[in-house]
Amino acid sequence: MNIAPDQAVILIAEDSEDDIALIRRAFRKAGLLNPVQVVRDGEETIAYLKGELQYANRIEYPLPSLLLLDLKMPHKNGFEVLRWIRQQPGLRALRVVVLTSSEELRDVNMAYQLGANSFLVKPMDFSDLVKISQALAGYWLWMSRAPETHRSPSVPDLGVTPPGN
Repeated sequence: MNIAPDQAVILIAEDSEDDIALIRRAFRKAGLLNPVQVVRDGEETIAYLKGELQYANRIEYPLPSLLLLDLKMPHKNGFEVLRWIRQQPGLRALRVVVLTSSEELRDVNMAYQLGANSFLVKPMDFSDLVKISQALAGYWLWMSRAPETHRSPSVPDLGVTPPGN
């Protein structure tokens, strides 16, 4: 079942309340009205994706079509979350865009090695964040087709390994 691009859920994994507020504001300014869910650390991100604890209701907390993942989060960092995602048969194809303040080349390389689909540095200027939001929506939600494999954790492992793994 394909989800309409404007109904695709975006999951933001970000521990900074200020950054969460800015991202939400940039989404609104960019005309991005998709359902947005927010998790604030690595363990909460994994619980959401597994449908555990307060996230067990998949009507209220559906699997996302796109995950915006910060690297520097408490409990489990973004690298640990990304490694975990790519090891889950039902989530391997989840589109993960790293959105972080780090400009370190080793972080960029590690994110791609672990299976990130894109790596973006959080801009300092709000208007640039709006442009990034428009580009994210345009490419990942409207132009790029989402695989069905991440819709249900019960999807069998077809033995396909994401690039870089």
